[in-house]
Amino acid sequence: MAKRPRVALIVESSTPFGRQVLQGIARYVRTHQSWSIFLEQREFGAMPRKWLLHRKWDGIISRPTNPRLAEEFRRMKVPVVDLNSLYDDLGFPRIRSDNEAIGRMGAEHLLERGFRHFAFCSYSGTQWAGLRREGFAKRLAQAGHTCHVYESPWRSGHLLEWDEDQERIARWIKSLPKPCGLMACNDPRGQQVIDACWRVDVAVPEMVAIIGVDNDEILCELCDPSMSSIIPNPQRIGYEAAATLDALMAGRRVTEREMLIEPVGIKTRQSSDVLAVEDQDVAAAMTYIRDHALEGCTVQDVLRHVPLGRSCLERRFRKYLGRSPQAEIHMIRIKRIRQLLAETDLPLANIAELAGYEHPEYMNVVFKRETGQTPGQYRREVQLQLRAAARGVHEEAAKNGDKRARHSRSA
Repeated sequence: MAKRPRVALIVESSTPFGRQVLQGIARYVRTHQSWSIFLEQREFGAMPRKWLLHRKWDGIISRPTNPRLAEEFRRMKVPVVDLNSLYDDLGFPRIRSDNEAIGRMGAEHLLERGFRHFAFCSYSGTQWAGLRREGFAKRLAQAGHTCHVYESPWRSGHLLEWDEDQERIARWIKSLPKPCGLMACNDPRGQQVIDACWRVDVAVPEMVAIIGVDNDEILCELCDPSMSSIIPNPQRIGYEAAATLDALMAGRRVTEREMLIEPVGIKTRQSSDVLAVEDQDVAAAMTYIRDHALEGCTVQDVLRHVPLGRSCLERRFRKYLGRSPQAEIHMIRIKRIRQLLAETDLPLANIAELAGYEHPEYMNVVFKRETGQTPGQYRREVQLQLRAAARGVHEEAAKNGDKRARHSRSA
């Protein structure tokens, strides 16, 4: 039996990003030669224990690589693939997210929504956050806009207390011109921004639309409103890291010293699902509709919360949004119905209640009018798409495995 390479994975399992990197490594290993893998539970940024650096490994994949650890790896004379996001030129093949592309994607998302004022909430002294800020600002500059920036230290001796940082963010948000499109450098920073908006009574997304990075689904859904987020591609980072390490352990030369992995896309949630509207009455009406559409609110309920008559509200809605207040209510409900049909097996009667419709029959009529499908047809189509996507992932993995095998034979 062939000897299996002994590989140490120094990758945190405590974050969604780290776990997805590990999933990508596992996907590669399943379709290639098996490894004897060492992996322990670790926090983000935690250094490996000393004994690990004195064992004989055939290869290492490392996320918390820093100059000191890089020197240890060189002493060990072992093939290493570096996944760190803080340091350049540590002497190993490096694979990381294309952080400037992430920043550009955030800017595009907010530009598409018609904003003319922009802000970026970040951490100081961190390479990955700085690159995201640069990508965001460069894209805005191309469109003729500038960017307001707030930064505070990240994981250092000068780290602010959480409450103090929140107060500073809140004062900064209050000072921003509005409506404003704001990108946070990651999801935890975005959650801080949403909380700070609550503190100073700034409506999200009507006055400040917010998008984070990493699509940490639990954190994003815990935000109120739920937070939009850019989706990086950590699974591909893991897959490419494993492929690169496999080549190094086989003695093949790796010419590409750094590989940048572009983000997959954006998961749009409530925090940025809006068009920029400078009319404060329309913005207030949109806020009320967003908060109460799923409770069965009517246009008459909206009119009790804004100082406008029905015809005036209708005209302003059509001017800024291109649709009526009633259509806005239905749009929010349709989005909720689609989500429930795709993500749950709830019967239509329960879905109607959760979407603000008293009668399932009326929900069916509205849904078909707006989408061209009955709820049942939509649910079946989504399920077929999910099954097809799952098949596609497996086929892509097999195809990549064949390519790697051919490359290995020709090397």
